[in-house]
Amino acid sequence: MRFGINTLDDVEVKGKTVLCRVDINQPVDKAAGKLKDTTRIEACIPTLRELSDKGAKLVLMAHQGSDIEYKNFYTTEPHAKELARFLGREVKFIDDVCGPAAREAIKALKSGEILLLDNVRFVSEEQTLFETKLLLSHEEQAKTLLVRKLAPLGDIYVCDAFAAAHRDQPSLCGFEELLPSAMGRLFEEEFCVISGLMEKPDRPCVFVLGGAKINDAFLMMTTVLSGGIADTVLTGGLVGEVLLWADGKDIGEEARAFIKKEGYENLVDTGKELLTKYREKIVMPGDFAVVQDGKRVEYSLGTIPPGALILDIGSESAKKYQEAIRSAKTVFVNGPMGVFEEAPTEAGTKMVWEALGDTKAYTVIGGGDSITATKKYNKTGLINYICTGGGALIRFLTGEELPVVKALRHGSKIKAKK
Repeated sequence: MRFGINTLDDVEVKGKTVLCRVDINQPVDKAAGKLKDTTRIEACIPTLRELSDKGAKLVLMAHQGSDIEYKNFYTTEPHAKELARFLGREVKFIDDVCGPAAREAIKALKSGEILLLDNVRFVSEEQTLFETKLLLSHEEQAKTLLVRKLAPLGDIYVCDAFAAAHRDQPSLCGFEELLPSAMGRLFEEEFCVISGLMEKPDRPCVFVLGGAKINDAFLMMTTVLSGGIADTVLTGGLVGEVLLWADGKDIGEEARAFIKKEGYENLVDTGKELLTKYREKIVMPGDFAVVQDGKRVEYSLGTIPPGALILDIGSESAKKYQEAIRSAKTVFVNGPMGVFEEAPTEAGTKMVWEALGDTKAYTVIGGGDSITATKKYNKTGLINYICTGGGALIRFLTGEELPVVKALRHGSKIKAKK
């Protein structure tokens, strides 16, 4: 048991039906019916192989597609093929979630066999609107359709979906009310690595925060600065621009308009508070890149011409960030420095990732865009730890107890059926 949660070492699974929630949500080429990436699938393989090797009748639950828009939902059938490829054994699939066909398939499983159910978000109670509007307790989630239909067929519940641990949904938090529960190997590893980062990092400890989705980044910044975790915070993307605006600096009318459009103007006041308390630890970019006539052009702070939108940090700022990363002992990164997907505006992100690849510091990467950048610049094998979680990682680093962690602690107290 670690952090008050059972691990796979604490549960006997031979001959038992194990309901296992994984996060294998990946970009999909719908026209070809194939996955564009397999990072999260590869990450959960150790847990699935161990459970299958130990003789579990393994039932996998997973989602596919952003739950903000139902059009993003897609079947998990391609995932079964990839899981089978990495495991080197059959992974059965059924295009049902908790209906009669799914239940009969679960009952027919033999020890060591693996069955992947279809996308749990095909069930309405697994969607964001259901989660955010009804605000069901974990006890109430245990009474939802998905849990009522599947829990009676299971002996043990295992969650290996750290990337979804910030969600409060029945497949993640309802089964722990009824079944003995444990975390999988991936969940355990990510929980331990991030906890260590928060509790006792080697110093200097540098956080690099960027990207375009920045509400949680500001929460994280508040936590790591107030808790004395971060010695330095390097900022890029909209994080840096909002802080510069908060500091009364001229970032250009286009940048201010974009921040307002994205609904982040309210963070300017948060930025002012952070700068008042922790100015000496916060580093903001001093030059930027825009695109003019299809080419990258750099400007120093306060000289950005009207009509030009900031799309990257400048080379001087990137060099400064490289020095900080190379002299650090611990580095955590969430978010790129700019629009790294386009050649004219990738230099800032590329330079930061070059430093991540050759620093002697312990490096941790989190978030989808950060993982994409790591792959693009061929740094995957040079990063000490790549966390599959995006939202979960950020919420964890804000000091919030994740809903799934709370649920697993409860489920770890339930005794196995004799």
